[in-house]
Amino acid sequence: MSSKTLTKPVLYDTRLDLSEETRQNVITILNQTLATTLDLQTHTKQAHWNVKGLDFLQLHELFDDMATELTAFVDMVAERVTALGGRALGTAKVAASETILPAYPLDAVTGVEHLTAIADRLALYAKHVRENIGQSSDFGDEDTADLYTEISRAMDKRLWFIEAHLH
Repeated sequence: MSSKTLTKPVLYDTRLDLSEETRQNVITILNQTLATTLDLQTHTKQAHWNVKGLDFLQLHELFDDMATELTAFVDMVAERVTALGGRALGTAKVAASETILPAYPLDAVTGVEHLTAIADRLALYAKHVRENIGQSSDFGDEDTADLYTEISRAMDKRLWFIEAHLH
């Protein structure tokens, strides 16, 4: 991971039985997930605020529900970082710097434009989350792998909902 902000994590004392190396590795990937989740949440709010067309109300509510769900995942990821004795890096500037997502197309207006933009970004995010299930497990942190599994299942379902509109 090439990162400007996510250098070696600061660790606080904890009685957790995970090694310092494990905690540092997992905190690093969690903070990148935190940044990307925050970014995806703002993308869905952008779609929620700006969608136009005959399917406005349905998509407006769909995007808002997704943003709410992502807000909960932001909190879960940040709290896992701090439970591991790390510092959650969750500012807008960090998110903008560390996200894996491309910029959102600010000229999107129609439902199809927003659905396509969200589907593309959601697929990248779901892939990132799925990869981190394995990484967390490889580092010996099954609890974080379980957190990623929970997010992965929810994002697969969200992608299904979004793509159903595009068929």
